[in-house]
This record gives sequence, C-alpha cells and structure tokens, in this order.
Amino acid sequence: MKQFFFNFLLALTMGVFFTACKDDDKDEPKNIVATAQATADLSSLVAALDRADLVTTLNGNGPFTVFAPTNAAFTAFLAANGFAKLEDVPVATLKQILLNHVISGEVRAASVPTADYVKTLATFGATTSNISLYAQRGAAGVTLNKDVKVTTADVLATNGVVHIVDKVIALPTVVNHALNNPNFTTLVAALTRPGLTPAGQPTYVDILSGAGPFTVFAPTNAAFTALLQELSLTSLDQVDNATLNAVLQYHVVAGANVLSSQLTNGQQVTTLQTGKFTIDLTSGAKIVDARNRVTNIVVTNVQGINGVVHAIDKVLLP
Repeated sequence: MKQFFFNFLLALTMGVFFTACKDDDKDEPKNIVATAQATADLSSLVAALDRADLVTTLNGNGPFTVFAPTNAAFTAFLAANGFAKLEDVPVATLKQILLNHVISGEVRAASVPTADYVKTLATFGATTSNISLYAQRGAAGVTLNKDVKVTTADVLATNGVVHIVDKVIALPTVVNHALNNPNFTTLVAALTRPGLTPAGQPTYVDILSGAGPFTVFAPTNAAFTALLQELSLTSLDQVDNATLNAVLQYHVVAGANVLSSQLTNGQQVTTLQTGKFTIDLTSGAKIVDARNRVTNIVVTNVQGINGVVHAIDKVLLP
C-alpha cells in the first residue's frame, strides 16, 4: 500500500513538473518571425515575409525594430493599389515595402523621437542609401509618416521588438516627405497653389512624384516666414505665379540623387530653373544663391524612392 501511494505521489509530482515545463515553453520569448506567426492578426505579414524571402533576415540576430501591419492594413493596401491578392504584388516591390517597416536596432516606443527621421532597411534603387521614415511620439502615441499609427507597442522578441501598426507604410517619394513633415506645410501650399502651372500641364506634385531622381532643397516654414519679412510681404499669395514658379524650380535638381557626402566645396549646382547656386562647406554646409544670400542646410539625406530631400533655413532666390 505504501509503495502504491509512493508511486502515485511520484507520478502526480512528475505530471505537475512536465505540465509546468510545457507552460514555461509557451511563455518562452520568441524571435520576431515566431512572434508574428503566433499572432493571428499578423498572418498576412507572415505570408508577405515568406513571399519576399525575408524570413531568414528577420530570424537573424538583429536586433531589429519591426512595424507590423495588421491583416486589415494589408487588405486596405491591396485594394488601394489595385491588387486582388498578395501574390499579385511584384516580389521586388513587396520586399522593399516590407523592408520599409524595419529599422536596425531595438527601438522601444519610449525611445521613438518626438519628431525626427529614422532610416529603414529599404533602399533607393540599387544604392546603399536607406529610405527615411518620419517618426513622431506624443501623448497620443507613436505615428509614422504622419498617419500610420502604432496600435500595440513594445511586443518584445529575442532579436528585437515589434510594434503593430494600422496601415502599410508606403514607400515615400520626395513629395510624400514634404507632405509627411509639418515643417514643410508652407512649401506644400506653394507647390499646390491652384493655377501655378498652366492648365493641362503636369503640376509640381505630378512632376516630383515621377521616376526622378530628384534632389530637393526644401525650405522650412520658418524659411518662408523669413522670406516674407525680407521682402516686406505679409503673405505668400502676394508673390505672382511666374515668380513663385521660378523660385520653386530653383530648389530642385533633376536627374540626380545627390547625398550630402557628394557635395563639394565650391560646387556649382544647376537647377531645374536652369540657374545655378554654389555649395559652401568652409563652415558647415551652406548654399550661396544667385543673389549672394547664404542659406544653411539644416537636415540632410531624407531619402525617398525617387530622390532625396535636404531641408534649408532660407528660401533660395534665383
């Protein structure tokens, strides 16, 4: 009887032990791919990673930060871009879109910039220039490129962290970068002024959304405010279309994706307007325009899929 009781107690104890081990296995941290696979609402992301051959990448040591779109986000993305199903998206395109959701390093929600650019693993063409993502963190949480919201933050994995988002993050053009950053609202208003380009001709948004590549030296809102003061004007509306056209074209270089590392002291830059300005690197990065006015380049290498944006603190005048 004692032997029976002992055997029963031993079996019960071992059963509890193995059950506990199984429960512990369930709670063991997973890597990013396994975390996505274990989340029902990320099944479309899992399928996309497999189709784009990125499973091995995100199974790597990392660490990585992944902004993971939900199934509903993928459904909306497919519908908006005319795809009936995920398999209709070209693999090369899908791969770049997915890489645009990945940042090297582990960035938890509390460490997301209040408002700044971060680099994703997506790249411009065949170069090593990584696509930029405009990240903002506020009382309402984290947003990316203005309207993509983090709905669940800080899902920790063994090789990084996952933040679940409500939209697929589109690959940005230089126009998107202007639209996504609240510091460029005056520039956007200028580029989209009704009647700025003749009827029937492409607008600046149409042109700068094209294949490019373009290099855009983008004046901030403060730069436009300073220009109005310099010209003793109260509104940009007081600038006629022909003048505004010439000024806007003077900020664009067509046919080149010029990074800050490619600028040289004394370099003469020919613009879309056909006028030139000069790069001055003797003390920081500056531009000397046709009127000998000096402008600081304050943000560099905001990379898009059709070009790059550099922010400047004055409006250049041809």
